[in-house]
Amino acid sequence: MKIAVIPARGGSKRIPRKNVRPFHGRPMISWPIAAALETGLFDHVIVSTDDDDIAQVAEDAGASVPFRRPDELADDFTGVIPVIAHAMQEMEQITGQAPELVCALYATAPFLSAADITRGHDALIEAPQQEYAISVTPFAFPVQRALKAVQSETGPGLAPMYPEFIRSRSQDLEEAFHDAAQFFWCRPKALSEQAPVFSPRSIPILIAPERVQDIDTPYDWDRAELMFAALRKDDARNPQR
Repeated sequence: MKIAVIPARGGSKRIPRKNVRPFHGRPMISWPIAAALETGLFDHVIVSTDDDDIAQVAEDAGASVPFRRPDELADDFTGVIPVIAHAMQEMEQITGQAPELVCALYATAPFLSAADITRGHDALIEAPQQEYAISVTPFAFPVQRALKAVQSETGPGLAPMYPEFIRSRSQDLEEAFHDAAQFFWCRPKALSEQAPVFSPRSIPILIAPERVQDIDTPYDWDRAELMFAALRKDDARNPQR
């Protein structure tokens, strides 16, 4: 059994109700649900939520909501791993089957594609000793040449965060990546043991930067809508790409 779990609590603060807010004509959460269903990989695509309205929207979009997330896993401080682990345990009790693989999908990931989810699945299947396969994307600028704000005797100023690299050429620096916040596949044992997600046993699944946008603030939301519209036009012009 393979399951997809989409965490979607109801208490978003900076963008109220962002998981079900309309995004390009559909509730936000319906985009990752559609991508998961399109893969054909999953026996169950479920949404873990504490909110009845989110549950209804999720079911209307084709997901199932067979349980409600407990309050202790629905606050501002609970990480995603305990939420996914709880969902896995609930589904094992409901179905009587232990999952082979679990995929966590983020509710506010409208750029998520079935092809990328499938790439993550295949990568983990092909590397049986690895624990996770995670969507990542490169930083736009070398992190080794980052700057920090400092206060000097003459007033506010700047200083290199890593002085040893400040004169290095960009092409000579190691490429760095960050979490694309779209999905991660995991093995049940790693999930149950809450093994670290970012480790040498995690396979990076590279996502193109133009298809990645974290959505935490109203500015992020507006930017994502512009990016989404631009990508749709580009995809229409280049359907074979």
